[in-house]
Amino acid sequence: MILPIFALGQPVLNKVAAPITNEYEGLKELIDNMWETMYHAKGVGLAAPQVGLPIRLFVIDTIQIKDEENINDGFKKVFINAQRVNEDGDPFVYEEGCLSIPDIRGDVERPSNIRIKYVDEHFVEHEESFTGINARVIQHEYDHTDGILFVEKLKPLKKKLIARKLENIRLGKISASYKLKFAKYK
Repeated sequence: MILPIFALGQPVLNKVAAPITNEYEGLKELIDNMWETMYHAKGVGLAAPQVGLPIRLFVIDTIQIKDEENINDGFKKVFINAQRVNEDGDPFVYEEGCLSIPDIRGDVERPSNIRIKYVDEHFVEHEESFTGINARVIQHEYDHTDGILFVEKLKPLKKKLIARKLENIRLGKISASYKLKFAKYK
């Protein structure tokens, strides 16, 4: 089932998400729905807060952009209760976007490597290192579970240039090719 994606302005996007256990009700269905929602919206990653759930869960598929981004090894994985172990390497700037903030893109600087501990959908523990675009997508989705949006990492001038567009998203004055859920303002 395709879920609505929560847009900028929804409080759940700015909350630190909580860890879950393998007893989390409906987890398999939620993960299946997140994959379907992400692909429908033409994304490469989706975090649970983006579908309104303040839990530490995100899905990523970089296989679909492997050729266009010149990455050697794309991957498709579920990350539950992820914790950064280390970030290092030369920082690099890359233009990011976000399904919760449609039609906005901006240059974000991030370290080129990340080491992360997580459990998969079967609650098997992993600790792995990722580099380049793969690391970047993980860092972006991980930030969602910490209540951080990529626009918070933009340079001040860029933030000023897009301020009106961001406000229009908060107010629901935009459209996208997928269903968005907006915050209610009085």
